[in-house]
Amino acid sequence: MEQKSSVFSGLDAKKYFLKKNLKKDLPASIVVFLVALPLCLGIALASGAPLFAGLITGIVGGIVVATFSGSQLSVSGPAAGLTVIVLGTITKLGSYETYLLAVVLAGVMQIVLGLIKAGTIGNYFPSSVIEGMLAAIGLMLILKQLPHALGVDSDFLGDESFFQTDNQNTFSAINNALSKFSLGAIIISGLSIAVLIFWPKIKQVSSVPAPFIVVLIGVGLSAVFQNTGLALKPSQMVAIPIVTGVSDFFSLFRSPDFSAILNKDVWIAAGTIGVVASLETLLGIEAIDKIDPIKRVTPTNRELLAQGVGNMVSGMIGGLPMTSVIVRSSANVNSGARTKMSAIFHGTWLLISLLFIPGLINMMPYACLAAILLVTGYRLARIALFKHMYHKGWDQFIPFVITIVAVLLTDLLKGVAVGMLVSIFYLLRTNMRNPYFYKVTEEGNCKNIRIKLAEEVSFLNKAAIQVLLTQIPNETNVIIDGKNSRYIDPDVLETIFNYKHNAYTKGIIVTLDNIKSQYNVPKLNTKIQEINN
Repeated sequence: MEQKSSVFSGLDAKKYFLKKNLKKDLPASIVVFLVALPLCLGIALASGAPLFAGLITGIVGGIVVATFSGSQLSVSGPAAGLTVIVLGTITKLGSYETYLLAVVLAGVMQIVLGLIKAGTIGNYFPSSVIEGMLAAIGLMLILKQLPHALGVDSDFLGDESFFQTDNQNTFSAINNALSKFSLGAIIISGLSIAVLIFWPKIKQVSSVPAPFIVVLIGVGLSAVFQNTGLALKPSQMVAIPIVTGVSDFFSLFRSPDFSAILNKDVWIAAGTIGVVASLETLLGIEAIDKIDPIKRVTPTNRELLAQGVGNMVSGMIGGLPMTSVIVRSSANVNSGARTKMSAIFHGTWLLISLLFIPGLINMMPYACLAAILLVTGYRLARIALFKHMYHKGWDQFIPFVITIVAVLLTDLLKGVAVGMLVSIFYLLRTNMRNPYFYKVTEEGNCKNIRIKLAEEVSFLNKAAIQVLLTQIPNETNVIIDGKNSRYIDPDVLETIFNYKHNAYTKGIIVTLDNIKSQYNVPKLNTKIQEINN
């Protein structure tokens, strides 16, 4: 009976888990679909690729990558951060088919990175930088979507750089929108934001997803405004390719040109795409894990493998390179998703919309989709987050703020790099202060100083120890105690031994207590065994 019960739990637990979360994953997938649709099109347009390539990348990212990924909330698709690289690659290689080969090879490289455990790099991104990146993306969404909410759609929805592809920057685009706004778009976006805020608070109707109502409002009002002074222009509406049948659908696929496999420029492009896509993915995964309400941890090496498979598939059928995309993933989390089924469903909706309802999709105004992203942006950059980081201290708050500013004024990777440098400065500063415990006792006219070293003394502590030793007054007895030290860096040992050798010239007597001449680097599994014991 007990065996039967365990078999039952093993077979049915996963089904029960999926069924239980379906009521949250399904509505969330619709929101992510609505957010992803214009982003896929815009990124493809900015990359100099066919619009179909953006959609097929979103479909592969949703269905293929989510299936292989260990992340429950990450949503993959074409990334705005790769647009400049993709555009340059297509131009340099001279043909779209040769570029597709570079995407396939980039996927192979990502699989290799996953196999050699390179995903652990993601564990070293500081928390303050990740929080700053999330807040910056929230502010970026607000700044970038304001023109679309006002009805000015000259640039594409996925442009995340401060300097845009239409020769404007973020602030000039907003200023331009304020002078060329569309009253019809403002009504749609304003009403949509109100629905997104207040609809979930009404218990009687809260089971119907607010973004779904927003889309209905957008489609309805855009139809009502036709032939009036509030009518929307074609540029203010979603536009996906019209597929007339299955044969027409398959005719849009393109395959890589494997005859260029020995072209060194293809390998250089593949390496660039593979490395940048992997870094963006690791940053995205780290960020999404932070806002996961259940606080699950994504296996980063498995994620690189999943992204590699996705990029190989995307390249084989004519798509763009993909990453884990924070905007889509954030919308997924904020819409209440619980499992990867939300991402898989979103990929399915993209496929269905392309095959069966392109006319209906093209009736959606950008204004209502911009409203969804505006609310998502506010939730990422909420005031409470700034207060929380401020109370954690300056060593957390300053890297947080600098990351935000750097991301807003450059782009995601450059901004995070700047934040990392500032965070490393504070890390070095902290390490320089904490390599020892310092105690002074006096016996008559003689001073005794005991310097008790920390459990692990690294190269980063060398400067602090040197400064301490040079400040010790003449005619002093010094005991350097390494009894608790499991590891002391060779450079620090050299500093200590040199000081002992030369200290007699100042009348300083140095005693080394439990200081070895050499230390082996402690292994992680040894530490784990000690903890377990």
